[in-house]
Amino acid sequence: MRTAVYPGSFDPITMGHMNIIERAAKVFDEVIIAVLVNSSKNPLFTIQERVEMVKQATSKIPHVKVETFSGLLVKYLEEKNINVIIKGLRAVTDFEYEYSMALMNKKLNHNIETFFMITEDKYAFLSSSKIKEIYRLGGRAPELLPDNIERILIEKIESAWK
Repeated sequence: MRTAVYPGSFDPITMGHMNIIERAAKVFDEVIIAVLVNSSKNPLFTIQERVEMVKQATSKIPHVKVETFSGLLVKYLEEKNINVIIKGLRAVTDFEYEYSMALMNKKLNHNIETFFMITEDKYAFLSSSKIKEIYRLGGRAPELLPDNIERILIEKIESAWK
């Protein structure tokens, strides 16, 4: 069975993430979406909220699991006995960063392979940070979010401002 891990913050999950997840699920027997607990970031959503959003958004995609991890991605992969990382690429700048990370992961464990997937053009500009900024400033872009995630995002931003 070929299992791959798609790591990320998913704060919140977007249609760009969904594009990669749906396509990866067709390539691998199982895709684990590993939601990162990163103490150096200040996410809008708690880890539990992000996991629930990802589970909700991916509930109809077969062979997808959602888990959390903290610390070194390579250690997480070793614990799970998995050797494939999925990384989505939007632009050349993503490639430069992700390429150097792939080389570092390979240095830490030579069995780790990174599988780069280029997002569809219509999502090449999309990031969770941009989505949060749009909604914080009163804009809307529901077509860039999975079903029901917009409602959750609006509620979170409104409660954060109260």
